[in-house]
Amino acid sequence: MTTAQHKIGSGFGFRSSADDVLAGTDLTGKLAIVTGGYSGLGLETTRALTRAGAEVVVPARRPAAAREALADVAGAEVDELDLGDLDSVRAFSDRFLASHRTIDILIGNAAIMACPETRVGPGWEAQFATNHLSHFALVNRLWPALAPGGARVVSVSSAGHHTSDIRWDDPHWLRGYDKWQAYGQAKTANVLFAVRLDALGRDSGVRAFALHPGGILTPLQRHLAKEEMVERGWIDENGVPAVPDAFKTPEQGAATQVWAATSPQLDGMGGVYCEDCDIAETATADGDRTGVRDYAIDPVSAARLWALSAELTGVDAFA
Repeated sequence: MTTAQHKIGSGFGFRSSADDVLAGTDLTGKLAIVTGGYSGLGLETTRALTRAGAEVVVPARRPAAAREALADVAGAEVDELDLGDLDSVRAFSDRFLASHRTIDILIGNAAIMACPETRVGPGWEAQFATNHLSHFALVNRLWPALAPGGARVVSVSSAGHHTSDIRWDDPHWLRGYDKWQAYGQAKTANVLFAVRLDALGRDSGVRAFALHPGGILTPLQRHLAKEEMVERGWIDENGVPAVPDAFKTPEQGAATQVWAATSPQLDGMGGVYCEDCDIAETATADGDRTGVRDYAIDPVSAARLWALSAELTGVDAFA
């Protein structure tokens, strides 16, 4: 399989911040949608984009909490969206389309991680549904508003994709449940979604990217007990990062998705997985969790997942 997964020497890296990658960039007149853009990496992404001049719409499951978090962020607008409910996705999309605005950047940032077994909708596993299927439905419903010839869709994945390919025979974990493998499957789905969306959208000039933001301690870890994070070597008994240099700050964690959404270095490109503000190489077979696994960028699997997602959600802008 030939691949565009090769570093391009962006000049940025692990410690670059969202403001670093946006230095000198004027986003005045641009509109971005950032799911989960009021907490953790999403909040830093919203702040950075608005500082560069963009208007940012933040769909939020808890609109009141979002408005409080964004009270000092000029240029941010909050609307209601529950990614665990496809009716809510439809309602938000309909409201946005009725505004007749054009989307220049859409960042699927919101996610849940390693949660207890939870079912949403018609019995779907919550991580696959929330992290992938709802974003799939959202982008397809908003397709008419994506700016032709320049819009970018950014799918926030994770190094967690190394944990699991798509479980084609049991994507909803009806035969036993493993929270980390379920998270890994959802993050693989995020990459495959970007691969297929880019293939479908490039003739219209709409490009898609996926990425690993890096290791960052944020509210994403809400479902993990302190003891588990200690056991995994993330924090010590006092709740302090066990290996401080291994983690990014939220500002650094937001950098790669902001870079993917805005960098002119990526003009004419798409369908690739990024990390540390550059295109990632393909992963080696030695267990290292850097780079991207071949199964996550396979175009045949990407098309298969798109068809499955369209069947499950009842939405396909390209059908």
